[in-house]
Amino acid sequence: MSEEVVLKENNGNGVATVTLNRPEIFNGYNEALLTRLAEIVAEIDADDTVRGVVLRGAGKHFSAGADVNWFKELAAAPKEEQVRAAGLSTAAMRALDACAKPTIALVHNACFGGGVGYAAACDIVIASEDAKFAITEVRVGITPAPILAQCIKALGVRQIRRFALTAETFDVHRAKELGLVHEICPVGGLDDAVAPILDAIMHGGPAAIRDTKALITEISRTGMDDALAERLSGASAAGRASDEGKEGFGAFLEKRKPTWYYP
Repeated sequence: MSEEVVLKENNGNGVATVTLNRPEIFNGYNEALLTRLAEIVAEIDADDTVRGVVLRGAGKHFSAGADVNWFKELAAAPKEEQVRAAGLSTAAMRALDACAKPTIALVHNACFGGGVGYAAACDIVIASEDAKFAITEVRVGITPAPILAQCIKALGVRQIRRFALTAETFDVHRAKELGLVHEICPVGGLDDAVAPILDAIMHGGPAAIRDTKALITEISRTGMDDALAERLSGASAAGRASDEGKEGFGAFLEKRKPTWYYP
């Protein structure tokens, strides 16, 4: 298996495939993955030969969110390091969301936490019947700040008020009802499902598609500026450093209910 935590492959016909490549931990993100993902998105943005981007996860799952071992390290790290790490999450989501090229997420099985952020940041989401989703951060006492902007755009304020607050798991059919998923396909059928969508993109003028995407972002007034990105990173780091964050993460590792849970 490649040691690269994110893979990029250009098919030579206008499509770049980006693969989260830590299947042994369900493609959980750490510093290396977030950094490389942002770098690859920047490379794709600068590559005029790329006209469509496919994001997928290696192995059995799309992405189960954060790498627990990385979060354990951060729990003992100085505040400055926690803020820097949170900034990596925010920057990676922001880069994917702002990519000038059309982006398509292919989701299978687990799509939790930051995984939902990846999907929400993409223009189009195709998910197989086995996909399941949850914005899980509050269960461990932290806020999903780095992915909120993208999730609000994809699902709307009303739905995020429910699912980011309850951390409920919902299936692919509910995800489609909510607007997170555009199309559902059989398990193992993601490649077949994405092919006609990529073909449709190739029929459009590259400059027209780029300008249309930029105008949609501008008109919807959902672009993220540096001040908001910094605020979200700070909120994420503060939650992780809080007593509640420490208790929530400790309960997760110890496989027990947190002290705030009352049956």
